[in-house]
Amino acid sequence: MTDTTRPLAADAPPGRDRAMSRGSRPDLARLRDLSLLPVVLVLCVIGFIVSPAFLTTDNLVGVVQQSTELSLLVLAEALILISGRMDLSLESTIGVAPVIAMWLVLPAHGGRFNGLGLLPGWTSVPLCLLVGLAIGAVNGFLILKLRVNGFIATLGMLTMLRGLQVGISQGQSIVTVPGSFSYLGAAAWLGVPAAVWICLALYALGGCALAWLRHGRALYAIGGNPEAARAAGIRVDRVTWTVLCLGSVLAAFAGVLYTGHYGSVSATQGNGWIFQVFAAAVIGGISLSGGRGTLFGALTGVLTLQLVVNVMTLGGVPPLWNQFLNGAIIIVALVISRFASGERQD
Repeated sequence: MTDTTRPLAADAPPGRDRAMSRGSRPDLARLRDLSLLPVVLVLCVIGFIVSPAFLTTDNLVGVVQQSTELSLLVLAEALILISGRMDLSLESTIGVAPVIAMWLVLPAHGGRFNGLGLLPGWTSVPLCLLVGLAIGAVNGFLILKLRVNGFIATLGMLTMLRGLQVGISQGQSIVTVPGSFSYLGAAAWLGVPAAVWICLALYALGGCALAWLRHGRALYAIGGNPEAARAAGIRVDRVTWTVLCLGSVLAAFAGVLYTGHYGSVSATQGNGWIFQVFAAAVIGGISLSGGRGTLFGALTGVLTLQLVVNVMTLGGVPPLWNQFLNGAIIIVALVISRFASGERQD
């Protein structure tokens, strides 16, 4: 007689054994998210050896606060990269959005920088975010409607916005900052800069959205295989356009925090940041091909870069070497990713 207490192997649903075997393996993606934590610990040890001042509260808080604006740009780029796109114009958005906002609210005379004085000062932050939204919308139109190459389109936007920033500011720093800008960039909550709390909250919201919300999970599907995602009923263009707009808004908000932190907007604000953004994203496990990566990994990538810079500064290394180091980190991370995944990077 046949034992009916156990199902026959032939009665098992197709793919069950494969699913069980996948479930029994270690979750490599989660392990990859934690891969930079030992690096962070090693950097902390090296920093303490280089200078006892490394582990002081003032130094560590300073490192974290200096990471906030870059972290928001990395958050924006990570979301866009996961969806299979990239945006080079984020480094210009962090500068041009605050400049345009101040141009609209600052008085037309009586100051070093003469604006238009069209709107009250309290509107400067909403205006800055609206400028970011407009930039993202234009990028989405070029890429998704006109089918322009995304890399070239955002590179052109980067150059155009940089020129607009210099033209409006007349090549000088704007030192008259509205109070709303100053508060968000300089305030402290519970002894920690407000910008740090805001950054952590945004990363937590983004991570929860990617993990549990339908549209967040859709980003991985779109980045992995847009045609399959479209066949599954996902509105690929709409979701991608939304992510491009959200990324630019985050970059504009980073401009708010940066401007409030330093109390001014320079004509070159954000210049060259895109290299650090991609370095942090790549070493944090974000795939340039789309569909892979987590925001926790991206955040650890930012902390790694900032700790390296801080250790070098305490060790007396000239800051002129920072750009060389960022480029070297990107190349090393790409090589490691190439052999760890076994996939070509076209």
